[in-house]
Amino acid sequence: PPRTAVRSASTSAAAPEAAEATGGAAPSETAAEEVEAQARVVLPTNESSENLLRIRHTCAHVMAMAVQKLFPDSKVTIGPWIDNGFYYDFDMEPLTDKDLKKIKKEMDRIIRRNLPLVREEVSREEAQKRIQALNEPYKLEILERIKEEPITIYHIGEEWWDLCAGPHVESTGKIQRKAVELESVAGAYWRGDENNQMLQRIYGTAWESEDQLKAYIHFKEEAKRRDHRRLGQDLDLFSIQEDAGGGLVFWHPKGAIIRHILEDSWKQTHLQRGYDLLYTPHVAKADLWKISGHIDFYKENMYNQMDVEDEPYQLRPMNCPYHILVYKRKLQSYRDLPIRVAELGTVYRYELSGALHGLFRVRGFTQDDAHIFCLEDQIKDEIRGVLDLTEEILGQFGFRNYEVNLSTRPEKSVGSDDIWEKATIALKDALDDKGWGYTVDEGGGAFYGPKIDLKIEDALGRKWQCSTVQVSYIFFYEE
Repeated sequence: PPRTAVRSASTSAAAPEAAEATGGAAPSETAAEEVEAQARVVLPTNESSENLLRIRHTCAHVMAMAVQKLFPDSKVTIGPWIDNGFYYDFDMEPLTDKDLKKIKKEMDRIIRRNLPLVREEVSREEAQKRIQALNEPYKLEILERIKEEPITIYHIGEEWWDLCAGPHVESTGKIQRKAVELESVAGAYWRGDENNQMLQRIYGTAWESEDQLKAYIHFKEEAKRRDHRRLGQDLDLFSIQEDAGGGLVFWHPKGAIIRHILEDSWKQTHLQRGYDLLYTPHVAKADLWKISGHIDFYKENMYNQMDVEDEPYQLRPMNCPYHILVYKRKLQSYRDLPIRVAELGTVYRYELSGALHGLFRVRGFTQDDAHIFCLEDQIKDEIRGVLDLTEEILGQFGFRNYEVNLSTRPEKSVGSDDIWEKATIALKDALDDKGWGYTVDEGGGAFYGPKIDLKIEDALGRKWQCSTVQVSYIFFYEE
């Protein structure tokens, strides 16, 4: 559904900053009314407004046309719409903020000309011929990946075109110039592969009206005020020390006491729910990760192995194999099931330096991780119990609006179809029993089992992936 740009609490919180900006005086009545008006604007999404999606897609093409007019040697790649706007990747020299202003002015000229957007269908051979005439190597590569025929092309007037399936607005004049902004430029590897050419990615935002753009800008300002990286520094909670390495978090005394209180509450809640607590090592023999399947399916996210007395060891990216080792250390009776174990286990995952982002994307973090060993006829009740526990813990922090996804078997996975079907049905039945609506994410499961993913909504209406419930069938073999 549409979301409000800023909640009421955010609006009142903006007042001290406004007063500071005017030398301590209270903001004028007109300024206060404008802030309040921006807070009331409902921002549509690509899903709720096809017109907005068409505008953003067309803006990407208009921007590409403007770039190639100003920088004739630039080569275009891809330009999709995204949640709050659009972007386009170009093979060209690095751009500056001054260049962005020039590009925006050229976009305004194209919009004012009210050029039609015309769809054309051509054969693969004709498309290839036209691309070669333009000397656009990336378009040729894109064409090779398009399986359907005929090939569709969209023209802006008679001056510029690109391979595209649409949709677009009827003409550039359908775009409101004052509802479009170019936001930033960043580097991006072609196809996301660090071995490929570094491209220039220009981000823009586009809306249906100027009021929506103003509300979005206000929303961004509020998000900036709440940026956890800024708050972590201002409140002296944590830091990431480059001397130690990127993505590795240092908790300072204030942050550590907050973490202690949260962890203590977590432990008490789990103990009350019938869980036993575990502490397990940070490293293990590499063979363990071969048995678990992580080396075959997850190796790109794991650190390189280390040599310990001529035997390879591995920093753990997951806690799962450790919990299974604890379970299978002795003969278990079915009468003891379900057995629930939980750990605040620190894991290490290799992330590219360009992907690191505060506490959201790190290389070492402590994971609230639990495993339940149970009989097949206990699965649904145990999943329901985990969902209830998740709801209880998230509710302690005021999170009550969830986006729920049921993620099914990915192409790269292990196990029989029968096992995957049973596990998926168990998750579905637990969700139905809980009464939660959900969306099916086809192919979004882990390599060893399907899962339920919960996204929570923050004070600004943004969604964040938070909790996951997975089901996997485990078999033990005695040699």
